[in-house]
Order: sequence, then structure tokens, then C-alpha cells
Amino acid sequence: MTVVAHPSLLRELVERCETLRRHAASADSPEVARRLEDATYTLCVVTGTRQLDAALSVARRQLADAMTRQPPFRH
Repeated sequence: MTVVAHPSLLRELVERCETLRRHAASADSPEVARRLEDATYTLCVVTGTRQLDAALSVARRQLADAMTRQPPFRH
């Protein structure tokens, strides 16, 4: 049995990691580096991976799968 995080959590973690990675690349900030490390760790745990690129790939695939399984909410 595979555990899949809720799409909203995955989406938030993917966005956070991507944003922090961009900030880390443009600024030498220990605070940004620590926040990126924390976000990377969390995303890796929820995706069952060990590296950020793999975690992002798995999370994106899970998000795409979630979109095909559940149609968007309509009023």
C-alpha cells in the first residue's frame, strides 16, 4: 500500500521548495538555506524519496494523478 499526501499539501510543498531553491541560488543566506533544507526534508518524507529533484518529480506525478481522479469542484 502506498501512502499519498493530500494534493493541497503536495502543491504547497512543491511551491515552497521551488521558491526557496530560486532564492538560495540568488542569495547566500543561511536562513534561506535552512528553510530549503527543512522543506526538502518534508517533501522527501511525504514522497518517500531522498533527494529534492526526485521528490519534486514524484510530487508532480501524484498531483497530476490526483487531478485525473478528481474533477475540480464546481458550484
